[in-house]
Amino acid sequence: MDSNILFTPLNLRGCSLKNRIVMAPLTRNRAIHGTDVPHQLNAEYYAQRASDAGLIISEATQISPTGKGYAWTPGIYSQEQVTGWKLVTDAVHVKGGKIYLQLWHVGRISHPTLQPGGIAPVAPSAIAPNKQRTYIENGTFAEIGMPRALKLEEIPGIIEDYRKAAANAIKAGFDGVEIHAANGYLIQQFLSDTSNHRTDNYGGSVTNRLRFALEVTEAVIAEVGSDRTGIRLSPVSPANDALDSSPASVYFPLLRELNKLNLAYVHVVEGATGGPRESNGFDFQALRKEFNGIWMVNNGYNLQMAIEAVSSGYADLVAFGKLFIANPDLAERFKQNATFNELDTTTLYGGDAKGYTDYPTLGATTK
Repeated sequence: MDSNILFTPLNLRGCSLKNRIVMAPLTRNRAIHGTDVPHQLNAEYYAQRASDAGLIISEATQISPTGKGYAWTPGIYSQEQVTGWKLVTDAVHVKGGKIYLQLWHVGRISHPTLQPGGIAPVAPSAIAPNKQRTYIENGTFAEIGMPRALKLEEIPGIIEDYRKAAANAIKAGFDGVEIHAANGYLIQQFLSDTSNHRTDNYGGSVTNRLRFALEVTEAVIAEVGSDRTGIRLSPVSPANDALDSSPASVYFPLLRELNKLNLAYVHVVEGATGGPRESNGFDFQALRKEFNGIWMVNNGYNLQMAIEAVSSGYADLVAFGKLFIANPDLAERFKQNATFNELDTTTLYGGDAKGYTDYPTLGATTK
């Protein structure tokens, strides 16, 4: 295996990446309270990692007020938010980095206190997730209750929200967008037979359950181009209680349809999001063969696994999450086979610069 292969450049549909190492989307809950606007601290955080990562994927960013599921997460639906994100993209580009924005609607993974007017969050069906909690404005985790099933006539409006959010992302200076269709949020709720019990054109058969994901993707592509559109999937993750009873029957047909759309990439979470990599018999190698474009992998990868994935031709890019939180110079540490900073788990969600922009680089630690 070629240990240098992770540090070779990649042409991502016209976006030149310096290496194959990607900073995964990471929710950190540090937008401005009340407006969900990114600010200078966020710009510093992303800029610290921009000269190191081949590509940064932003933290999940709500496409509308009703798409919000956690306190202090950023949005991309207001002019203030677009201006705030421009601080971030400018800072990243000054450092020679590339950055995509992750488009997010949480669906039922929310709480009335986070919704406009205190109403119930929306979902494909009125099915509450089992024993799930979310992070609310008072800084505590609250139990998720019963969502409201979307009316058929409301669905085009949400698809339009994705389109507008994608347009806003490009206005804010992002190099592209990633559609968040993973981790049990709205798009995966439509895909899964455990969370989607609809009897109209968006539920029932696999073809119908794929419809929302594909219509969102097509709307985003129509707005920003297929060359600037990626998508994230988590076929076997139990995150947020939206695991399908037969993932292969859903994700293989989905990939065949996505393959026709000429996307910039597909980003796949292998195993349980942030947890065990066990696939329960799901064949990720076979799934990869359904897609002719750039394949990005994620979840529990170390340096050796990443080298093997890219060297073998299975993956083109490898996304790292927690390692990038604690190590803004992760690629350089990989290159030097250096030790890693220890992750401070008490500062992951909310707060200030502590545990956010104060992790030292190698140069700083050796002075």
